Amino acid sequence: ISTADFFTPVVDSPYDWGRIAATNALSDIYAMGGTPLMAINLMGWPVDTLDPDLMAEVIAGGMSVCQNAVCPLLGGHSITSPEPLYGLAVTGTVNPESILRNSTLTPGTPLTLTKPIGVGVANNWHRQTGQVHHEALEVMTALNREAAQAAVKAGATAATDVTGFGLLGHLHEMCQASGVGAVIDTTSVPVISGVRDLVAEGFISGGTRRNRDWVRPHLTVDSRLSEEDVLLLADAQTSGGLLIGAEIPGYPVIGYTTAEAGIHARS
Repeated sequence: ISTADFFTPVVDSPYDWGRIAATNALSDIYAMGGTPLMAINLMGWPVDTLDPDLMAEVIAGGMSVCQNAVCPLLGGHSITSPEPLYGLAVTGTVNPESILRNSTLTPGTPLTLTKPIGVGVANNWHRQTGQVHHEALEVMTALNREAAQAAVKAGATAATDVTGFGLLGHLHEMCQASGVGAVIDTTSVPVISGVRDLVAEGFISGGTRRNRDWVRPHLTVDSRLSEEDVLLLADAQTSGGLLIGAEIPGYPVIGYTTAEAGIHARS
């Protein structure tokens, strides 16, 4: 199995950006229940405006994550670009009998989420204030390796990683592809500490609002939930956790699938 992912900086630290981008790229392999075998760098750099030494820091961050994942980083390719871009192309292996897909949910299946949400809000706050949300950084640089292994061990067949479309968007994708609906228990959804306060202060990205608007026609919401609650569920994640169609020991169950189409968020 092969994948590629790259994006512009989400934090000021080039080393941490490299770590985040590499972790995010590896997650595509883990989301299929696979094991990364090797990776190569994908880099775009504005050579006339940014010091090349910063590029080396980015790659060093990516390499540190690949070493942790026991996935050799074997060179790569770079181009001159108007803004910095970084990520990885990753090749991995997976047992065809236990591959995780985003289209194999069945009604009555528990839904497990393996990382807290709120990264998008924290990153937006970071961009506007320069302050680092350390818990969000830890979430973005935590590998989904153990979660993927636990999913395969539990006999799960369906999973996806929660990234730019947010929890609501990726769940909607899975439900549509599988021909099912879902109920989310919002009180069970883990949230990065302090993020609810940041939502109330307005640190919401345009991508998050687009996620909400996309899913809205397929979403019903309990009257006790606020629009801020919905925006948090739609928060655009970077290097988020796995959303798995199974109950996985050690991780919170946030809802279940239904035979009826659509997503219902309850408090």
